[in-house]
Amino acid sequence: MNRKKIKSASVCLALLIAAVLTSCKKDFLNVKPSTSLVQPHTITDFQQLLSNTEVFNQTGALPLASSDEFIIPDYATYQSLVQLTTRNAYTWEKDLYGGQGNVKDWNIPYAAIFYANSVLDGLPNSDGIGTSEWNKTKGWAYFARAFAFYDLAQNFCEAYDGNTAGNSPGVPLRLTSGIDELLPRATLQQTYDQLLSDLQQAGRLLPNNLSVDFRNQPSKAAVYALFARIYLSMREYPKAEAYADSCLLIYNKLIDYNTVSKTASTPFTFSNNESIYYSVQTTDLTEVISSSLGRYAITPELLSLYDANDLRKPIYFGKAANGTTLRKRTYSGRSLIYTGLATDELYLIKAECAARRSAVQTALSSLNTLLITRYTSGTFTPRSASDPATALAMVLTERQKELIRRGLRWSDLKRLNKEGANITITRILNGKTYTLPPNDPRYLFPIPDDEINYSGISQNPR
Repeated sequence: MNRKKIKSASVCLALLIAAVLTSCKKDFLNVKPSTSLVQPHTITDFQQLLSNTEVFNQTGALPLASSDEFIIPDYATYQSLVQLTTRNAYTWEKDLYGGQGNVKDWNIPYAAIFYANSVLDGLPNSDGIGTSEWNKTKGWAYFARAFAFYDLAQNFCEAYDGNTAGNSPGVPLRLTSGIDELLPRATLQQTYDQLLSDLQQAGRLLPNNLSVDFRNQPSKAAVYALFARIYLSMREYPKAEAYADSCLLIYNKLIDYNTVSKTASTPFTFSNNESIYYSVQTTDLTEVISSSLGRYAITPELLSLYDANDLRKPIYFGKAANGTTLRKRTYSGRSLIYTGLATDELYLIKAECAARRSAVQTALSSLNTLLITRYTSGTFTPRSASDPATALAMVLTERQKELIRRGLRWSDLKRLNKEGANITITRILNGKTYTLPPNDPRYLFPIPDDEINYSGISQNPR
């Protein structure tokens, strides 16, 4: 590797990515970039590092491959899937990866954590200390690290339970850019404490304003939105509602779906009005993304929930060549599946949390504010309910309909089953039935074998 000083942050970034992400048979934590590389040292350099969407603004693919939002139409289609991990994720196999190395669901978040740590370690020696841009960059790095730790926790840890989190395994908490130290798994409580602390730091430093053209950059609204999502997954509903309110006070725009094309395969743009913070599913399981081939069909039960005047049905769904119903492109504005933070999710969090505290009219007001933008003009009848249980059921149904294929259903299944929802997923392939019962250990994805072999951290039960 070139030992000359590297003054261009883009060149430095490219070399570091090559060292970290393209190493075969070694995971991210086992790769040691050359310490002879000169780290970026200006605010512009650090912002260029944080802007790299090959590392940041990504979440895992396994939750989308494993959830109950779709079915593979038949056994022949299942057999045609090239990636063994994709097939195994569909039926929740014990040996999920089948020997595959470089699992991006694990490696990409840790790459993001490495670069965020590099920024946090380097900023005290940079230019512009204490300026608004310096504060923004530091807050951005804290947000990115929190976002990555949360994604890891959702995929490789149990659903959060305050009664057991102190004894449940979390993930290794890397908090500096040094990579020589082998870290054990923190507890789940320590994992959440850390990511929430990072997010608090980000909230103190990031500006209120949301960048229209750079939605990959976080803002204070994004901090509040992520807090709301995290606390919802923790089942700390009063905190989730409070942060949803804080976000919506800053940014609350909704798209009137009457203005959206019902026939376009890409109905939304990258900079659509509802997107608060942009992220997409990793490209590890490409066949999950390529829904246009018709390999993943939306379940008939889910499709039946949309009535004739619900504009989400023609805007969200289309037909593949083989006749199956597929999910069109989402808020990413391209083929990658959007998993970011958006206002529609915040209205639904507000509605659910209000219903759970028996504030029925507050819940319905938030829900109806969203739904009136989803129906053909003049056809929407506001939802009504006489009791909290009915309102909650209504909100949860609309949450499933609105946020379909947004990377949230797997987390919802974990937390709702903790609440006693008793949701069992069933697949039938070639006459054989596969089931995933509530709270099953297979809701935790296994840590990749190459990571286990290198670091010796404990594996998840499966």
